[in-house]
Amino acid sequence: KRRQLLIAGAALAGCNAQKPAFKGIDITGAPYAQQLELTDVQGKPRTLADFRGKVAIVFFGFAQCPDVCPGTLAEIAEARQRLGADGAKVQPVFVTVDPERDSAQVLQAYVAGFGGDVVALRGTLEETQAAAKGFKVYFAKAPGKEPGSYTIDHTAGAFVFDPQGRVRLFVRYGSGGAEALAHDLKLLLDGA
Repeated sequence: KRRQLLIAGAALAGCNAQKPAFKGIDITGAPYAQQLELTDVQGKPRTLADFRGKVAIVFFGFAQCPDVCPGTLAEIAEARQRLGADGAKVQPVFVTVDPERDSAQVLQAYVAGFGGDVVALRGTLEETQAAAKGFKVYFAKAPGKEPGSYTIDHTAGAFVFDPQGRVRLFVRYGSGGAEALAHDLKLLLDGA
């Protein structure tokens, strides 16, 4: 009887295991953000599996974005810096939602300003739409101030994957800064 009580107690203790105290939105087990198949700036096909072993941060944006995209990429760079040597275990992945203007050369130059190892991905408009749909990311052209010019309205947040390649967090733009992001990245690097 004592053994049965110990087993029952252990089972109950497992039920009460605390979830990690993430600052970002915990989307562990989400049925979306499962696949990403686009080409990097060197022309190499890439998938989410390429980033296993690291904490990957996937962000959809575009090079001519005036605020959200550079702000997000700068925040990711600062969070990695706060992690010290562990920052090398975090892989930023930038997916353009403006394949019309964001050539491989444009993307390569753009992401270089946020760290030499940011992976930039692009595809045709159709491939980009499929990737965005798989992540539940919204994007659409919006007319600019000058005739023929445009900007892109898009979801302002990043998806964070653990080293096993599972989507774990959605981090809204402006929701906590580099300190909060570094906190969450550290939890994932420590096995949360």
